Amino acid sequence: MFTADAKTLNRIEPVVRRILIVDPNAASARLLLEIMKSLGAREVVTETDEGRAIEHARELEPGLIFTERTGVQLDGEQLARKIRRSNLSCRRVPIIMMTAEATASSIKGARDAGIHEFLRKPFTAGDLFKRIENVALKPRDWIEAVGYVGPDRRRFNSGEYAGPQKRSADKPKTADEAAVAVKDQAMRILTASLAQFDSDPMQAVRASKQQADTLKALAVRTGDTRLSVAAAALESCLAQGAPTKAALAGLINALLALAPPETQLARAG
Repeated sequence: MFTADAKTLNRIEPVVRRILIVDPNAASARLLLEIMKSLGAREVVTETDEGRAIEHARELEPGLIFTERTGVQLDGEQLARKIRRSNLSCRRVPIIMMTAEATASSIKGARDAGIHEFLRKPFTAGDLFKRIENVALKPRDWIEAVGYVGPDRRRFNSGEYAGPQKRSADKPKTADEAAVAVKDQAMRILTASLAQFDSDPMQAVRASKQQADTLKALAVRTGDTRLSVAAAALESCLAQGAPTKAALAGLINALLALAPPETQLARAG
């Protein structure tokens, strides 16, 4: 029988305190509920319907969400995307997807929907606990883009996943390399935000805010005064309310001009 040590249970307690389980299979949901109660969960809500799950998420403010991949009134990937792109206070909480259909396409679909972990059914309590430890104790950077919103996909934690950007060799090895990678990603997201502003203005603005904050913090760390001034200008504009595309374009282009020439050429192509 699986048992978790008290020290680890104390560390994961804030995450498992309130749980939302979205699963059309009553027996599966009940088993998961019982396991989570044994791990310290105080409030656990189960649901079968995607729409009602959103309302439960709003009211419960869970620290962790489990969702089945498919159901009569459930599309787990769509549920994850709705939560990630919502204004819910729990929009960034870990989501673990469960399914017996652990194919390469379903795992990739879960990753690209903003899922933190993928769990194949049937699973053991040990398998489940490993996933919970990952999301509770190994936090991942948050990506606020337009095409994707969720945890950094390059660190997709699922034991089922063996795709690209999984190895430690894929990560920048020096502080300078890390800074360049952060700056390049932020610039790319800003470019996409401006390009897709007309189709999804709310997410474009939210993504721009995140990148302004990221670049401002990077400028402070690296002592880049020009980057700091340009990022602060974008941040100030966004803080004043809903900006126009024209207003954003000038400020974002000022930031893009600070990218390395080779990056600008790649982006233009």
